[in-house]
Amino acid sequence: MKTTFLISWMTLACATSAWAQDRIYRCGNEYTNTVTEAQAKSCKLVSGGNVTVVQSAKPTASSGVKVASSGGGAPAPRVDSADQRAKDSDARLILESELKKAEARQIELVKEYNNGEPEKLGPEARNHQKYLDRVAELKAAIARNESDIAGIRRELGRVPASNAPLAAVK
Repeated sequence: MKTTFLISWMTLACATSAWAQDRIYRCGNEYTNTVTEAQAKSCKLVSGGNVTVVQSAKPTASSGVKVASSGGGAPAPRVDSADQRAKDSDARLILESELKKAEARQIELVKEYNNGEPEKLGPEARNHQKYLDRVAELKAAIARNESDIAGIRRELGRVPASNAPLAAVK
């Protein structure tokens, strides 16, 4: 038992010493662990923590690397007009179904709101604050839903109307 403990302790001590860094010196924006180089350049010893330096090649003007600019360049790839019509048609169908759902939800909310006097539910008969909270939530839900309906209608206005219905694929 003692020998197992001693062996594991020594292994741990060796591993941690391998992880330890030598002295690191900072020479301006460069780092070194060579003492003679640090003395020649009058570098300062870095203390308190490890230093990780990642070196990368600096791009030069003649390296042939071009940076993409937002103003010019190659145009975006074109989409086939039939594909675009299909996408627009799908988008319109989705927006129309979302609009129908939102309008149905609006009718339900307005009906439940009952001009600011909805029916009281069981626990609300004894606790008036719960009733007031529910009325406020209903009013906020109606406002949110109206905003959603307006947004869907704006999006529908942006999607081009399909001139000819697409043939169903059999």
